[in-house]
Amino acid sequence: MVILIFFAIHWYASLFFQSVFHHRYSAHRVFTMSKTWERLFYIGCFITQGSSYISATTYGIMHRLHHAHTDTPEDPHSPSITPNPFAMMWMTRNSYFDLYKGATPVEEKYKKDLPVWEAFDKIAHNWITRILWIAAYVTFYYFFATAWWQWLFLPATIIMGSLQGVVVNWWAHVFGYRNYEVNNTSRNILPFDPIFWGESFHNNHHQHPGKPNNADRWFEVDMGYLAMRGMHAMRIIKIKNISKPV
Repeated sequence: MVILIFFAIHWYASLFFQSVFHHRYSAHRVFTMSKTWERLFYIGCFITQGSSYISATTYGIMHRLHHAHTDTPEDPHSPSITPNPFAMMWMTRNSYFDLYKGATPVEEKYKKDLPVWEAFDKIAHNWITRILWIAAYVTFYYFFATAWWQWLFLPATIIMGSLQGVVVNWWAHVFGYRNYEVNNTSRNILPFDPIFWGESFHNNHHQHPGKPNNADRWFEVDMGYLAMRGMHAMRIIKIKNISKPV
């Protein structure tokens, strides 16, 4: 039971930071925040993603490239290029690290207004830190796993951030329904989304990439946007265009 509770908390906490900070803040800038809060979100990403920590700077660039080149050979992650989800995960991993190391040339327009904390990334984004996180996860499972099958959650724990990214980016371009006929394969995964913090409304997002709320129809609820509204009310962030119909 402890492992299942831990995994659920890890899933939603990691997804919160990837959805709200990496995706909506870094890549799309749908809200603003102070530099202090930005640094605290960096630390939150590190704590929740652990061994699968993703640089917000690099994520922002990669996701902007995804929107600019969706389902083309220049797309960093597309089932149209690699229909096998595991192959797509590996392709995404290679694209990400090439961008992080500066091996892939990127136009300046894709780097505009990105959050940058190079000193922190040097600590959080290295193999020694990742190995220490993995050791901590294995130790936790050793003490709290009460059945062999609970160890099956360990690999997902280790690659949590990458796993969540590939699940959304593969599934949402293969299966689901469409509210908009866009010039790519994007789909909405679920009509009601208690799992992906509103990231499952991928077709909606490709139609309106700068919209804070990914939900468009009456039965669609974007949990990430509701969290953002709460943080907006507490003046942690300031959502742009919040007065517009959502």
